Amino acid sequence: MAKSLSDVLEIVVRTDPGRVRGHNEDAVFANPNQGLAILADGMGGYNAGEVASGMATTLLSAEFEAALKAYAPHLPDAETGKPFAYRCILERIAEVNSAIFHAAETEPHCAGMGTTLVMALFYDDRVSVAHIGDSRLYRLRDDEFAAITRDHSLLQEQLDCGMISPAEARHSQQRNLVTRALGVDPEVEAEIGDYPVRPGDLYLLCSDGLNDMVEDDEIGAILQALGDDLEQAASQLIRVANEHGGRDNVSVILIRILHGFPAPRGWWARLKGAFNKDGR
Repeated sequence: MAKSLSDVLEIVVRTDPGRVRGHNEDAVFANPNQGLAILADGMGGYNAGEVASGMATTLLSAEFEAALKAYAPHLPDAETGKPFAYRCILERIAEVNSAIFHAAETEPHCAGMGTTLVMALFYDDRVSVAHIGDSRLYRLRDDEFAAITRDHSLLQEQLDCGMISPAEARHSQQRNLVTRALGVDPEVEAEIGDYPVRPGDLYLLCSDGLNDMVEDDEIGAILQALGDDLEQAASQLIRVANEHGGRDNVSVILIRILHGFPAPRGWWARLKGAFNKDGR
């Protein structure tokens, strides 16, 4: 009998307001049964950031729950030939972007709000990663710790064109200026990547309250030292971010791959796909 995703994914979620901010504008969601993790870091006027991030996680998780019940994410989409997960991510993000944008346009207390987004959908021994803004996803595989996402930010653009060095970037006053955000414009382009997954991999989704306070090398060292205890690792990441200043909310989602999880390829999977070609 095939293992359910809850048997192969160990997930720990933590969020903390930090030492400076009066409230927490980050929002986090994870469901091992769906293989879904979502992290959003809100921005905007008084309390509007937490409205945007809360809408992002709540609406996306509900939309994905309905979509994944209707159609297996690994099955090919009839229109694109790509796995249904890709189309599902694009469509659900577009719907949520419209909802947040509409709320910002029609509710005075929500004017100007938006949110970053990073999400991961695990299925068929792979993970599809979508992100908008500067919330990140990292992977620790064996002894190699690296960022999978690349920030949509002014600072990253300056680094890419050689205007500043990595050392100068650590002290830049433009660290938090994102070039894309969910809900700020009528349409937004999410960057989506698809990656093979191996047993033993450890994935970290985080808001910039972590990586702005803690160098990547130190984050990786914490995960290598404490990766066998995700609860302790998550608590230590937040503790170190606060010890380094805690100037922003800090949120982390840790996901460890316990076993392989190839999707079933039998007649029932093919039959289900035949009756759900529109992905609804």
